[in-house]
Amino acid sequence: MSAVEAGKKGRRRDLADVGLRSWAILVYVFLFLPILVIVVYSFNNGRAMITWNGVGLNGYRTGLTDPTIQDAVKTSIVAALGTAVIATILGSFAGIALARRKGKWTILFLALVFLILVTPEIVEAIALLLWYVRLGGPFGPHTPIPGISYGMVRLWAGHSLFATAVVTLIVRARLQGLDETLEEAAADLYATPARRFRQITLPLMLPAVLAGAFLAFSFSLDDTIISSFVSVAGASPWPVYVFSAVRNALRPEVASVSTLLLTLTLIAIASVAVVLRRSGQSSKDVAKTMTVGG
Repeated sequence: MSAVEAGKKGRRRDLADVGLRSWAILVYVFLFLPILVIVVYSFNNGRAMITWNGVGLNGYRTGLTDPTIQDAVKTSIVAALGTAVIATILGSFAGIALARRKGKWTILFLALVFLILVTPEIVEAIALLLWYVRLGGPFGPHTPIPGISYGMVRLWAGHSLFATAVVTLIVRARLQGLDETLEEAAADLYATPARRFRQITLPLMLPAVLAGAFLAFSFSLDDTIISSFVSVAGASPWPVYVFSAVRNALRPEVASVSTLLLTLTLIAIASVAVVLRRSGQSSKDVAKTMTVGG
């Protein structure tokens, strides 16, 4: 190949790289510009969000003092915390079983986990609603659980379904990348299964457990479809409140509180990345884990 042909090929490659990078930038701008608009309009002093009336904090003041908004935000946070606990416990044990107790059953179980992830959320929401009505008990008005409304139980169970599948895959991916030598050595030294788990397995899998917990929290906090179907009066989370509010004039306090919850979600996701990075994973591995591709 002559120098002229090599130069032309290099220029074509450079132009292709510039084109692809420019296209990627345009896609990201298209995706994130609406979010930026919401953040900007959260500082609008107008009575309606789309009517700009100067910069101010009236939306934040109203959002933080309105009892209905406070109840919706509180419900979202309590539902997210409960979902994180349930999904972390169930998903961690499921991940351990898949990584350390392999067998023919693992194929069926993994298929079930991936089925949960790919099933359209609207289908899950309708199925959960019908199931709750049929079951009654803790999912009905006459729940036997003291101090907890049946609406909150519905949210915990519904949100935990998807979140548990995510935690399961994250923990499984973490343990599959770790050698079992330490656990086997502890067994040779007559350490009990409980002690091996507490002193060896749990510290090794802890970064994945924490990452799964943070992701489960953020998924629950943002869930709209399942929440819309299974929530009840008195236990409606913030996404359901916003979904109802958009039918009328969208007020600045909606944008303000949404901005605060967006910040909380970003903090949770950033915490996942920090935990995984400190555990020794590369940036590529962190991305794979957070997208359940590890």
